[in-house]
Amino acid sequence: MSPSGVLALLIVSFCAISSLRATATQVTYDDRAIVIDGKHRVLVSGSIHYPRSTAQMWPDLMKKSREGGLDAIETYVFWNAHEPARRQYDFSGNLDLIRFLKTIQEEGLYAVLRIGPYVCAEWNYGGFPVWLHNMPGIQMRTDNDVFKNEMQNFTTLIVDMVKKENLFASQGGPVILAQIENEYGNVMSSYGDEGKAYMNWCANMAQSLDIGVPWIMCQQDDAPEPIISTCNGWYCDQYQPPRSNIPKMWTENWTGWYKNWGGKDPHRTAEDLAFAVARFYQLGGTFQNYYMYHGGTNFGRSAGGPYITTSYDYDAPLDEYGNLNQPKWGHLKQLHDLLHSMEDILTTGNVSYVDLGDSAFGTIYSKDGGSSCFLANVDPGNDKAINFQGMNYTVPAWSVSILPDCQNVAYNTAKVSTQTSVMVKKANAAEEEPNSLKWSWRPEMNEKTILLGKGDVTTDQILDQKEAANDLSDYLFYITSLDLKKDDPVWSHNMTLRVKSSGQILHAFVNGELIGSQWAKNGGERFVFEQNNYGAFFDTAPSGITGPVELIGYRGDDETIVKDLSSQKWSYKTGLEGLNQKLYSSPSLKWQQDSFPVNRTLTWYKSSFKAPLGTDPVVVDLLGMGKEGDCKLEPCDYRGSYDSNKCLSNCGRPSQRWYHVPRSFLNGNGDNTLVLFEEFGGNPSSVNFQTVAVGSACINAEENRKIELSCQGRQISAVKFASFGNPQGSCGSFVKGYCEGSKDASSVVEKACVGQESCTIDVSEDTFGSTTCGDDVIKTLAVEAIC
Repeated sequence: MSPSGVLALLIVSFCAISSLRATATQVTYDDRAIVIDGKHRVLVSGSIHYPRSTAQMWPDLMKKSREGGLDAIETYVFWNAHEPARRQYDFSGNLDLIRFLKTIQEEGLYAVLRIGPYVCAEWNYGGFPVWLHNMPGIQMRTDNDVFKNEMQNFTTLIVDMVKKENLFASQGGPVILAQIENEYGNVMSSYGDEGKAYMNWCANMAQSLDIGVPWIMCQQDDAPEPIISTCNGWYCDQYQPPRSNIPKMWTENWTGWYKNWGGKDPHRTAEDLAFAVARFYQLGGTFQNYYMYHGGTNFGRSAGGPYITTSYDYDAPLDEYGNLNQPKWGHLKQLHDLLHSMEDILTTGNVSYVDLGDSAFGTIYSKDGGSSCFLANVDPGNDKAINFQGMNYTVPAWSVSILPDCQNVAYNTAKVSTQTSVMVKKANAAEEEPNSLKWSWRPEMNEKTILLGKGDVTTDQILDQKEAANDLSDYLFYITSLDLKKDDPVWSHNMTLRVKSSGQILHAFVNGELIGSQWAKNGGERFVFEQNNYGAFFDTAPSGITGPVELIGYRGDDETIVKDLSSQKWSYKTGLEGLNQKLYSSPSLKWQQDSFPVNRTLTWYKSSFKAPLGTDPVVVDLLGMGKEGDCKLEPCDYRGSYDSNKCLSNCGRPSQRWYHVPRSFLNGNGDNTLVLFEEFGGNPSSVNFQTVAVGSACINAEENRKIELSCQGRQISAVKFASFGNPQGSCGSFVKGYCEGSKDASSVVEKACVGQESCTIDVSEDTFGSTTCGDDVIKTLAVEAIC
């Protein structure tokens, strides 16, 4: 270190901060179900967050949701997106809530509006605008007048907008339910009596808005009349409503899980998800919502904590790009269709429960001489032979069989007969990438600004990042200068810089030179990094550099001298220079055209490209850029309770390699510009654009059912494998068993499917010929088709 030096620190902090009628619809409830125009309903809903997709995607998402058997779409309302500055509102583009609700209505679906306005949702600051935090005298999510006034203002704004467009069901619109607050019961005790008073105020304020449909509160067992309390979680079959006059409702059935930087890819199997749903309806549930049905993409700065990736795919039935996630989408569709066919008896019939012993349970719904039954085996390891009403059944481990007539099994959650779609990335046919991409670059660091210590604000203390940056950026420069003489007690030839931080990423520079970087990892470091957008008082948790900032001088004989820099004069500069100058759109800014540097921190890269041909979803492959993680995998078994550490994948690879680029962002007829910001150091030479499509489709289904193969808009070009009998293996590795049908299965499937976008096949000996498998073998059809 030179005799005097300028210290600049950079921190990145993320979230840790049927056609509806135009006439009025009456929505009420009783102890069994939501009642719509006098009819008790079995309702299946799915969460789609409008800011995590584009308006151009919404019609297709709604169509696929309805085709998947959904009745309703559920969404949060994101306060910080709509009111980024106090009393300045934004409902444009993919924030057009009213357009989103009308798109739901046009597809003949209902809507569930979760106004919150605290949402969590792994969204930046839980959906709260940061300007709230900086209001004098405010305490959030408690009995505080400053906060309540702001919350009521925003909630009333949303309700009035929806009313103006006649979008509540009481006005003939699609919105049948609305939610106030969110999972407050999980944290309310931390706020004491003020928390209880705040919860009651929320309920009374919501009711006063007179929307004509029921209000719900999730995870709020003490919600006052007439608010409906609901359940969230992996499983809600054992949930019992806290009051006898409200229905059993499940507002968040987690279809997968979110992904963290440095983490693994989450996966919840179709079998386990269907098991959770079937058990819920078996035990009296009548409204269930998937969180998420389409997860989407965290555009802009919306990604929150803990360290959420840009992708919010969530392993949902519709993937990040809007494709069907098979077999999950199809397996659930079959379940939804069956539940809807049993709607009347499930919501108004008499119900009785039978303990069949050894982790097996039966449920009988009966009405007007008819009956429908469920058989559940909750043993996570063993199949069960069950005698039920004089008939014998085998129920696989951790599964539910549904018998609409109490005799014949129409569906079992562990037996997946829908196709598995293998998605592939295809090269950009519009040009030969990555060779066609010509890169220019610019450094982010303005050495003059750094060395002179110039910022936007100057204080004599370390400021919290929320206060200093006011949510204008996730990046904040902390800059200070000191005149360090050789006679200073801290001076030595072995000095270090020590910074206590709760930011997620920190880069330290001395005299303009990077001396090191450190980033938070799940599990923590030497200082506190983890800062979720969930839990009591999450809004008051420190962000950025908390201090102290110290120079440590190490002398001989284990002598250590500490010089605290926290009370120095600190200058703060908010945001990246590249974003402030709009590098991505300003033609006047100079870019360096010579050989671009690689593995250089805080560097901007730019290139032009041609949009990929066709209509398939587009991704940019950032192979070679930063952010990787490592892990160890365990085998995936659908049996047994699911949690976010089960069935993980993507070990030792980049946390996120492909980034969704909606086609509405692209100029299809000319050049497009790509600008990248590399924070840690990478190499853009391998970056390229690709499209996402179904590469192959597989089926492994038992006999006596009809199956469908589909390439989702593309033609089936070939049949790689087909066998009827007892084939073994899984998609991509099928092999023939010891018995087969007398007809060549490949020829049968080719005739029915090749050249078609989809085809239907009857899985039976009539189609594939008799076998020599024997009566003790359950015959199956295995197919792998190429798209």
